[in-house]
Amino acid sequence: MAVRKLTVAGAAVMLAACSSPGGSTPVGSATASGPTPVPAQPVATTAAPARPATFEEWVADFRVEALAAGISAATFDAAFAGLTPNPQVIENDNFQPEFSRPVWEYLDNAISDARVSGGQQRLQQHASLLSSVERQYGVEPRIIVAIWGLESGYGGNVGSFDVIRSLATLAYQGRRSQAFREFLLQALQILDRGDISRSRMVGSWAGAMGQTQFMPGSYLNYAVDFDNDGRRDLWDSLADVFGSTGNYLANADWRPGETWGTEVVLPAGFDYRNTGLEVRRSTAQWDAAGVRSASGGPLPPTGGQASVIIPAGHRGPAFLVYDNFRSILRYNNATSYALAVSLLSDRFAGGGRLVAAWPRDQQQLSRQDRIDLQTLLTARGYDTQGIDGIIGPNSRQAVRAFQEEIGAPPDGYPTMELLNQLRRL
Repeated sequence: MAVRKLTVAGAAVMLAACSSPGGSTPVGSATASGPTPVPAQPVATTAAPARPATFEEWVADFRVEALAAGISAATFDAAFAGLTPNPQVIENDNFQPEFSRPVWEYLDNAISDARVSGGQQRLQQHASLLSSVERQYGVEPRIIVAIWGLESGYGGNVGSFDVIRSLATLAYQGRRSQAFREFLLQALQILDRGDISRSRMVGSWAGAMGQTQFMPGSYLNYAVDFDNDGRRDLWDSLADVFGSTGNYLANADWRPGETWGTEVVLPAGFDYRNTGLEVRRSTAQWDAAGVRSASGGPLPPTGGQASVIIPAGHRGPAFLVYDNFRSILRYNNATSYALAVSLLSDRFAGGGRLVAAWPRDQQQLSRQDRIDLQTLLTARGYDTQGIDGIIGPNSRQAVRAFQEEIGAPPDGYPTMELLNQLRRL
């Protein structure tokens, strides 16, 4: 989903629980850091007032703000006619999963045989259109089709939630009401422009829309009318779906002709402190450090910088990822998602099968386990910058520091064994 889907193991800041139909983070949500926005018609916003006692009172107050922002009265009144909050949306917003899903389980579903064969068929079926998009934006067809497959099952599931109702519910009583207030104004602007009808504006419970799940802000900035019919339609026009996805990635600094990365084998004695997206080196430097392609060939060339990532710690596969992998992360800021898009796109071409095995015997931490881990690390002097059960960069850095203390490989990956060691201290 363009600027998260929320999804997948490891989304970032805001919408970490909001899943699109395909299971990722919506494009344009606060979970993904998208490309630098192309100027769109400004939507004036003001600080959200204290929430009125009733939804009807809130709508009346919001109507004043929306009209001041340039939304027509006709569009607003038609959008809110008979509208009520959706309790299912609030339930989803408050949901805290007890267990985080391991990356291999996510990938098993994301790169299923059915999804691979479905993508291969659609690459052939829409070859001419996808080639036109590639000529315009420089993004390879199999990357666009992989995103399409993950976000909506190749258009089979664009979501069934009324987007205006979902966004209004979250703006009225959600945990991030001000952010969703802005999303709602942006969605009304889309309706005001006539890109889609009110009844057709359906999507995920968090407001991600269309076959590749754009949040409203990303829709305004990056959706394109590739079929030249006067509307940007991400629900029913494949030309607009493919073109908009290509445009988004192009604005996320996609490098035409370069790969996303490759599975690698790390040398004996490799310093796991050198893993992570923040550590960037040239391919030649990684080669000199003994990093080798798992396929046995040379490391793919790139004009940019590369990083080694180990999504399941030192016991699992390692990957050397390039700038195009970072572009996919800007579409959806979750490593599992970016890896799924990358490997699925390779599977379309007959590759994408891993050499190393995932550590499937590894017990997953429950939410309470993750809270305990953060509590114990912080008490030991390794501040996780918050105790919320979400293992983000600060928690991983704290884990890495503790691993160094006890002489374990400092991969920053939390395990039950590590937690039990902390509990015994």
